[in-house]
Amino acid sequence: MTTVQILIAALAAVVLFLHGLQGFSREVQSLGGARLQAWLGRFTASRLRGFVAGALTTAVVQSSSATTSLTVALVDSGAITFWGSLGLILGANVGTTATAWLVSFKLTGIGPWCIVAGAVIGALPFRFNVSGKALFYFGFIFFALDLIGSSLKPLHQHDLMFEVLALADVPWRGVLMGLVLTAIIQSSSVTTGLAIVLVQQGVLPAVAAIPIVIGANVGSTFTALLAGISLNTSARRTAWANFTFNALGVAAYFPFLEGFSWTMITWFHNPSMAVAWAHLLFNVSIGVVLLMTLRIVEKPLRRRFPSLEAMKETG
Repeated sequence: MTTVQILIAALAAVVLFLHGLQGFSREVQSLGGARLQAWLGRFTASRLRGFVAGALTTAVVQSSSATTSLTVALVDSGAITFWGSLGLILGANVGTTATAWLVSFKLTGIGPWCIVAGAVIGALPFRFNVSGKALFYFGFIFFALDLIGSSLKPLHQHDLMFEVLALADVPWRGVLMGLVLTAIIQSSSVTTGLAIVLVQQGVLPAVAAIPIVIGANVGSTFTALLAGISLNTSARRTAWANFTFNALGVAAYFPFLEGFSWTMITWFHNPSMAVAWAHLLFNVSIGVVLLMTLRIVEKPLRRRFPSLEAMKETG
């Protein structure tokens, strides 16, 4: 098999992974429907409850992009305020680490089982039909991730593979790779999952994978930015808040990123677990700090997007 054929096969697997994520997110939202939106609206009255709601929603939906885009839409509709949205988007960054944990525990093997079970349940009467579809797509996500790893195996000894991955050895280039890749494919879960699979295969060192998954945090914000372009001022504020939070997090960690990466590797001898822990600790620490300083951080965003409506938003 030629290099081009291998890359096309890997790209096709990535497309399948994206399709699985989108399908799972769509079915879960369909399953929850109005109840999910009402639940999010009710929880955003408190910063902490909003944070927890954002984390749980993203962990279930398996997509921070879906949660933040939904949040932007809810702000646009007036269901929640700009202030109420901030805890949600901070929590979404923590919830997105669930994918990294599932992959690091090597649970991708459950994919075929979930696909078969989902297909069987999906054939039952409508009451069970939607649940079956959600389970099917959940399995599809991990089946496709396994497929990506299998597709890339022939490249393990190829010079091209090592030349590309060698770029991530320098922290700023690793962050940039994660940012650009995620912005292109619109999913930090793909970037994070792929990085951990390559670490497990011994192709990508954990010290290079950690900057990639941290850079993916910023790349994941472009979905909400695009979603907010045509929406009202408060919705655009929310989208920019999501970008600002993640950019501030990367900027705060960047001077210490190499030392942080090696510390994680030293503490957790399993390389893929070190990446998962680094991803979690980065998002939790940044989320907690920003949660405590939201009143300070939100002021520049209000100045950048002055309200066009006489809307009273309380915290």
